[in-house]
Amino acid sequence: MNLLQQLEAEHIAALGKSIPDFAPGDTVRVGFKVVEGSRSRVQAYEGVCISRRGGNNLNASFTVRKISFGEGVERVFPLHSPNIDSITVVRRGKVRRAKLYYLRSRRGKSARIVEKTNYKARDEAAAAK
Repeated sequence: MNLLQQLEAEHIAALGKSIPDFAPGDTVRVGFKVVEGSRSRVQAYEGVCISRRGGNNLNASFTVRKISFGEGVERVFPLHSPNIDSITVVRRGKVRRAKLYYLRSRRGKSARIVEKTNYKARDEAAAAK
Protein backbone atom coordinates (compact mmCIF):
# COMPACT_ATOMS: atom_id res chain seq x y z
CA MET A 1 0.00 0.00 0.00
CA ASN A 2 1.56 3.28 -1.06
CA LEU A 3 1.50 6.51 0.90
CA LEU A 4 -1.56 8.00 -0.84
CA GLN A 5 -3.64 4.87 -0.26
CA GLN A 6 -2.55 4.79 3.37
CA LEU A 7 -3.51 8.45 3.92
CA GLU A 8 -6.87 7.87 2.25
CA ALA A 9 -7.54 4.79 4.40
CA GLU A 10 -6.70 6.76 7.55
CA HIS A 11 -9.01 9.59 6.49
CA ILE A 12 -11.90 7.18 5.81
CA ALA A 13 -11.31 5.53 9.20
CA ALA A 14 -11.35 8.97 10.86
CA LEU A 15 -14.77 9.68 9.35
CA GLY A 16 -16.09 6.70 11.31
CA LYS A 17 -19.10 6.05 9.08
CA SER A 18 -20.49 2.58 8.59
CA ILE A 19 -21.53 2.24 4.97
CA PRO A 20 -23.64 -0.82 4.15
CA ASP A 21 -22.71 -3.16 1.33
CA PHE A 22 -24.93 -2.26 -1.63
CA ALA A 23 -24.65 -2.58 -5.38
CA PRO A 24 -26.47 -1.34 -8.49
CA GLY A 25 -29.98 -2.73 -8.59
CA ASP A 26 -30.50 -2.40 -4.84
CA THR A 27 -33.21 -0.11 -3.53
CA VAL A 28 -31.64 2.23 -0.99
CA ARG A 29 -32.94 4.92 1.34
CA VAL A 30 -30.48 7.78 1.78
CA GLY A 31 -30.96 10.17 4.70
CA PHE A 32 -29.60 13.49 3.46
CA LYS A 33 -29.14 16.57 5.64
CA VAL A 34 -30.96 19.57 4.17
CA VAL A 35 -30.42 23.10 5.50
CA GLU A 36 -33.43 25.41 5.28
CA GLY A 37 -32.63 28.83 6.61
CA SER A 38 -31.30 28.44 10.14
CA ARG A 39 -32.50 24.90 10.77
CA SER A 40 -31.54 21.58 9.26
CA ARG A 41 -33.45 18.35 8.84
CA VAL A 42 -32.88 14.90 7.40
CA GLN A 43 -34.67 14.19 4.14
CA ALA A 44 -35.13 10.59 2.98
CA TYR A 45 -34.45 9.87 -0.68
CA GLU A 46 -35.45 6.35 -1.69
CA GLY A 47 -34.81 4.81 -5.08
CA VAL A 48 -32.84 2.29 -7.11
CA CYS A 49 -29.07 2.57 -7.14
CA ILE A 50 -28.21 2.65 -10.85
CA SER A 51 -24.44 3.11 -10.58
CA ARG A 52 -21.47 3.26 -8.25
CA ARG A 53 -18.12 4.75 -9.09
CA GLY A 54 -14.83 5.05 -7.27
CA GLY A 55 -15.01 1.87 -5.20
CA ASN A 56 -14.68 2.83 -1.55
CA ASN A 57 -12.33 5.79 -2.09
CA LEU A 58 -12.85 9.22 -0.62
CA ASN A 59 -14.20 10.51 -3.92
CA ALA A 60 -16.55 7.55 -4.49
CA SER A 61 -20.14 8.30 -5.41
CA PHE A 62 -23.37 6.53 -6.30
CA THR A 63 -26.44 7.47 -8.31
CA VAL A 64 -29.99 6.85 -7.08
CA ARG A 65 -33.00 6.99 -9.41
CA LYS A 66 -36.61 7.30 -8.33
CA ILE A 67 -39.92 8.13 -9.96
CA SER A 68 -41.45 11.27 -8.45
CA PHE A 69 -44.94 12.28 -9.62
CA GLY A 70 -44.48 10.29 -12.84
CA GLU A 71 -41.12 11.89 -13.63
CA GLY A 72 -37.76 10.12 -13.30
CA VAL A 73 -35.38 11.89 -10.92
CA GLU A 74 -31.73 10.98 -10.43
CA ARG A 75 -29.41 12.23 -7.75
CA VAL A 76 -25.68 11.64 -7.34
CA PHE A 77 -24.47 11.28 -3.75
CA PRO A 78 -20.81 11.35 -2.67
CA LEU A 79 -20.33 8.19 -0.60
CA HIS A 80 -18.36 9.84 2.22
CA SER A 81 -20.22 13.15 2.27
CA PRO A 82 -20.76 14.73 5.70
CA ASN A 83 -24.29 15.61 4.54
CA ILE A 84 -25.30 11.94 4.32
CA ASP A 85 -26.89 10.94 7.60
CA SER A 86 -27.64 7.30 6.81
CA ILE A 87 -27.79 4.76 4.00
CA THR A 88 -30.24 1.88 4.38
CA VAL A 89 -30.68 -1.02 1.95
CA VAL A 90 -34.42 -1.58 1.53
CA ARG A 91 -34.25 -4.53 -0.88
CA ARG A 92 -31.68 -6.31 -3.02
CA GLY A 93 -32.08 -6.38 -6.78
CA LYS A 94 -31.03 -9.09 -9.21
CA VAL A 95 -29.24 -7.43 -12.14
CA ARG A 96 -26.52 -8.43 -14.58
CA ARG A 97 -25.00 -5.03 -15.24
CA ALA A 98 -22.82 -2.63 -13.27
CA LYS A 99 -24.48 0.46 -14.74
CA LEU A 100 -28.26 0.47 -15.09
CA TYR A 101 -28.56 3.49 -17.37
CA TYR A 102 -30.97 1.56 -19.60
CA LEU A 103 -33.65 2.13 -16.94
CA ARG A 104 -33.84 5.76 -18.09
CA SER A 105 -35.60 4.71 -21.29
CA ARG A 106 -37.90 2.17 -19.63
CA ARG A 107 -41.41 2.87 -18.36
CA GLY A 108 -43.79 0.94 -16.13
CA LYS A 109 -43.31 -2.77 -15.58
CA SER A 110 -40.28 -3.02 -17.86
CA ALA A 111 -38.38 -0.74 -15.46
CA ARG A 112 -38.88 -3.11 -12.54
CA ILE A 113 -35.98 -5.03 -11.04
CA VAL A 114 -36.46 -8.57 -9.75
CA GLU A 115 -35.72 -8.94 -6.04
CA LYS A 116 -32.94 -11.23 -4.86
CA THR A 117 -34.43 -13.80 -2.53
CA ASN A 118 -31.33 -15.88 -1.84
CA TYR A 119 -29.20 -13.00 -0.57
CA LYS A 120 -27.45 -13.46 2.76
CA ALA A 121 -25.77 -10.50 4.41
CA ARG A 122 -22.09 -10.82 5.26
CA ASP A 123 -22.83 -10.29 8.95
CA GLU A 124 -25.44 -13.06 8.95
CA ALA A 125 -23.08 -15.40 7.11
CA ALA A 126 -20.27 -14.70 9.58
CA ALA A 127 -22.60 -15.27 12.53
CA ALA A 128 -23.78 -18.59 11.08
CA LYS A 129 -20.21 -19.97 10.97
